[in-house]
Amino acid sequence: MGEFLRASLIDPVDRDHRQSEHDFRRRQIITGVVTLIGAGLLGWGLNTEPGSTSFYVATFAVAGVWTVGAFASGPLHLGRIRGRPTPRRPLRAPLLIGLGLAAVFVLGAVVVRQITVLEGAVDDLLAFIRQGSGPLVLLILVVNGIAEELFFRGALYAAVPRRQVVVTTFVYTLATVASGNLMLGFAALVVGLVVGLQRAASGGVLAPIITHLSWSVSMFLVLPVLFD
Repeated sequence: MGEFLRASLIDPVDRDHRQSEHDFRRRQIITGVVTLIGAGLLGWGLNTEPGSTSFYVATFAVAGVWTVGAFASGPLHLGRIRGRPTPRRPLRAPLLIGLGLAAVFVLGAVVVRQITVLEGAVDDLLAFIRQGSGPLVLLILVVNGIAEELFFRGALYAAVPRRQVVVTTFVYTLATVASGNLMLGFAALVVGLVVGLQRAASGGVLAPIITHLSWSVSMFLVLPVLFD
């Protein structure tokens, strides 16, 4: 287990992702502008009527903004983690980490149910599942999960000169808090930290994407049952 966690979250693989000063400054400008636009759209989308056309338009638009901003900022990398005998693409490890995160959140949800204010915040999020089209909401989760990792752990991470994990986690949390839901912001803080460590270790977005998706899909399936 120790070796598994070190390879996934701690020990970085060797890579050369150097960029010129011009490309670095260009990436910083693009990611700064895109962060503001995306946060605004996310706040709008999660404050619309659950199941409404505005909700679907806004959330798909957010995914589009994150994705376009990520690729427009410069090169992105899939990344590798340490393996034997050579580094390998991260597949199974991030899946297991995502499921582990989901298990922790499920345990936390049992506690949240006993606190009225926090339970209300979760119910506000679940309203988008209960009152909307389940398959379409699931598609939104998947598309936005991929887009967020492409941008925050891809483009934005590469635009930060130092303390990338801390900075990208903070910005990701701040952008999510723009929705007005503190529980969603807390989730962004925890998940953002884990996938940020994965980005630092692997040098790419593949591990963060897999972890994010396995966590979010698990929450989509389990939370409505817990809060029924």
